[in-house]
Order: sequence, then C-alpha cells, then structure tokens
Amino acid sequence: MGSVNYQTIRLSKGKHRSPEDGACVMELASMLAGEQFTDHPVAVCPVIGAFLRSYNDSIDDRRRQDLYAYASRVVGSRASLGVERARAERLTAWTQERRPPRRTRWLMPGRLRAFAPDPPVHILGARAVQALPAHDDQTHAEVLALVEELLDLRRRSRPSSVGPTARPERPERPERLRALR
Repeated sequence: MGSVNYQTIRLSKGKHRSPEDGACVMELASMLAGEQFTDHPVAVCPVIGAFLRSYNDSIDDRRRQDLYAYASRVVGSRASLGVERARAERLTAWTQERRPPRRTRWLMPGRLRAFAPDPPVHILGARAVQALPAHDDQTHAEVLALVEELLDLRRRSRPSSVGPTARPERPERPERLRALR
C-alpha cells in the first residue's frame, strides 16, 4: 500500500498513532494544516475541535465521512478568546435546547453561574453530543449546521475597518484545502 495522505485517508473512530492507522476529523485537520499529526491541531478552535472529536466518535461510518469537508473548513478557525467564549456559550445553549433542564454547575443560569468555573471545552463537546436525541440524518444535518454557525461567529466578529485593532484577513488556503470544498 502506498503512503497515506489527506486525499486517501478514511475517517475512523478514536485517536490514532499515525495516518497509517487512520484518522479522526481533527487528525485530518492537523494534516491539512501542515501540523504534526494530532487530534488537537493548533489551527482549530478548541471549542469546535472538542465538539467534532466527540461527534466523530459517536456516529456511524457513513455519516463520519461527511466530516471530511469539515476537517478543511475548521483549519484556521482558532480565534480570539472572545470568539472562543462566544462559541462555547452557543454550544452550551444548543446543548440546553436539546436536553431537559438540569441544575448542574456548568449549566447554572444567571448570577449563580459566576461562581461556577467554566467547564473545560472537552466537557462542552462531550455534553453536546450526549444531548443529541438520535443519530439520524436530521440530527446529523443539525450538527453540521451548528458547526457552520460556530465558524460564522468569527466571520461576524471581524471588524470591518482597517486599523491597528483590525484582524488581518486569513491568508489564502493551500490548494489541498480548496480542493476539499
């Protein structure tokens, strides 16, 4: 068998030692970003990464292959702490919409929540996946729409003026990333 690369790899469940063993959606993202093979690529927002890692491991193989394009889409999604916090808040709200209200430390409403520490992002991702009512095509479409919404939070937060506080535009994506869209 020839060497495995981002074009030939098949997404699978779990963490892998190398591309020859397979890859999850975040490991593929690390390959596309030109990073060391890892399921925590630096170029990906930690909130989105945690959610996609958990979702990758919870769905069947057919739906998992749909995540191939999202490995490309999330490269370069790491953003400011404010954007990351907004994404975490949206993921928490999305989770609450799908599960009955519970009084847990990380879901406390209002001022009481100020006393509870923010949960680690890997917990947010896992809880969001646990809240899914089913793993059917409708839920899958809702998950993919949520990922798009989380990515869009950065696009909407970018300042329109050019100046010292404006974020530079993201550089042109390498050819291998454009080909996946």
